Amino acid sequence: MCLDRVMQDQALEVQQHWERFRAHADSWQQQVSWALEKLQDLQDSIHQEQSGLMEMKIIGQRWHSDGHPLVSCELDGIEETTSFNEGTVELHLSATDVSVSLVPPPDIQLAPISSASPLSPGTQMKISEGAVMNHHRQHLLDAQDDNRPLSQDFLSASVQSPWQRAVLHNGVPYYINHEWQTTSWDHPQMTQLFQSMADLEHVRFSAYRTAMKSRRVQKALCLDLLELAMAQGVFDQHQLSHNGHLLEVPGIIRCLFTIYTELQQVHPDMINMPLCVDLCLNWLLNVYDRDRSGKIQVLSMKIGLLSLSKGHLEDKYKYLFNQVAGSAGVCNSRQLALLLQTTIQIPHQLGEAAAFGGSNVEPSVRSCFQHVGSKEAIELDQFVEWMHLEPQSMVWLPVLHRVAAGETAKHQAKCNICKESPMIGFRYRSLKHFNYDVCQRCFFSGRTSKGHKLNYPMVEYCTPTTSGEDVRDFTKVLKNKFRSKKYFTKHPRLGYLPVQAILESDLDLSICVQQTSS
Repeated sequence: MCLDRVMQDQALEVQQHWERFRAHADSWQQQVSWALEKLQDLQDSIHQEQSGLMEMKIIGQRWHSDGHPLVSCELDGIEETTSFNEGTVELHLSATDVSVSLVPPPDIQLAPISSASPLSPGTQMKISEGAVMNHHRQHLLDAQDDNRPLSQDFLSASVQSPWQRAVLHNGVPYYINHEWQTTSWDHPQMTQLFQSMADLEHVRFSAYRTAMKSRRVQKALCLDLLELAMAQGVFDQHQLSHNGHLLEVPGIIRCLFTIYTELQQVHPDMINMPLCVDLCLNWLLNVYDRDRSGKIQVLSMKIGLLSLSKGHLEDKYKYLFNQVAGSAGVCNSRQLALLLQTTIQIPHQLGEAAAFGGSNVEPSVRSCFQHVGSKEAIELDQFVEWMHLEPQSMVWLPVLHRVAAGETAKHQAKCNICKESPMIGFRYRSLKHFNYDVCQRCFFSGRTSKGHKLNYPMVEYCTPTTSGEDVRDFTKVLKNKFRSKKYFTKHPRLGYLPVQAILESDLDLSICVQQTSS
């Protein structure tokens, strides 16, 4: 009996082991079948990914091959760009699908793999994209080093759908709106910028209106971040010493690319490289190449960038003077006329040139030489002294600096017209009445209050006043209290140096405003 019982127990145990073995065998068979199926799917997907990657590499090599010409404006190139971007998205999605498909069902447990696994399709996709972008950036840098034609491909990212950036045979860009089926010389953001300036038409005085428009352009192009020394360093780096030479669009882009690359290193969060380069190129062409010949004089580009750059006003005067001065460090009448003529193109493009003499700079040249008492040439210090008088043809430039300085200024005073307190921006204090202040908006619109005339003297502040300035103004008000109204009508004191042959009514700034240094 004992022997039979032992044999039965052993037989039962063997049966249980057999059943467990069969269960494990079924599980192994299920795992092997699943693995074989997924391996086949993986192989098919890898072939598909490799084909897509190869196509993208071919496109990338064709785009960034040595000696690549400027981008043509044909739609085939744009369709190829679109196809490249769509292919990138599709490959990303495909790689994601492959990764998801390789996750086993919950009832299948795969043993961990100790050896290093190959790169996933998604990782290979990122590496490929990074290689293309690095190759593209290196192409731009190499083009600067050996003066090869610089491709404009990277500037296509400056616009978004439905806009498309296209290029003429001479390298000049233009912009296509596929939704409206229209073309424009101006970048869409440049168009928006100038449309936004309509709200400045309430500014009665041309010098301030021009300065405020210029300030918006300056900030949109990020030139308010560009130091004078940095700009001059870039000009020297690109050997732009012959101001009479003509720069074609590739040369302009190359210079702008260097400028914004250096700015990006200092302000990485504020510089969008394609957008900044394209907008600045657009602005330079608008100012100095309205006919879109594709060429700008070196001097024009220098003066345009220096005029809107960042820096102390007196330093800017010196930089501008040195661009046209001869080897002896002096400037004759022809060279001064060239400087003024080139600079006046900036307000001209803003529709404001008539107030500053238009294209006729001879009266301004004559004014300068008469002021310094010279007939042959003027020196740097004499030019700076004349500019500090804010000649009527150039008054917009110092006003631009004061506009920039006064943007965030807060004055602890109340406007006697609109009652704004504290006043933000400019503050205008009467030198005829005690404790009489006008805010920026009321002053720009020409608003007055009873008892205060526009021809009464005022002083402008773009920064909060000091105690010394308060005492000085009090003394002036006390002195003016004993003068009659007729005195101020007969003896207006202008806040700028009038230039003969430029009508004050054109400038529309004939009120008496004294400026404080910013």
